[in-house]
Amino acid sequence: MILVIIIRVGRAMLSRALRSGWGVLLPGTIVATLACIDLPLALWKGMIVSGLLLTAAMIWHKELRHFVLLPSCVALISGMLLLMMNLK
Repeated sequence: MILVIIIRVGRAMLSRALRSGWGVLLPGTIVATLACIDLPLALWKGMIVSGLLLTAAMIWHKELRHFVLLPSCVALISGMLLLMMNLK
């Protein structure tokens, strides 16, 4: 739940870890604000595809692996919102 920043003085390496609470809340608020704009369905589908592709790419990246929950939650929440929009 806490964004932890560890700075190593010797190598000046910045390592961040995003906990699961923030990894779900942050994409949820982003998608909720985008839902208020009333975007077309094609754009929602594009967000889902890009979220899935980013998730697959971030899994193998050494430093971005800690943030893999962000695009996957954007894809999941966008998919649930798209499903609710189609059921109306």
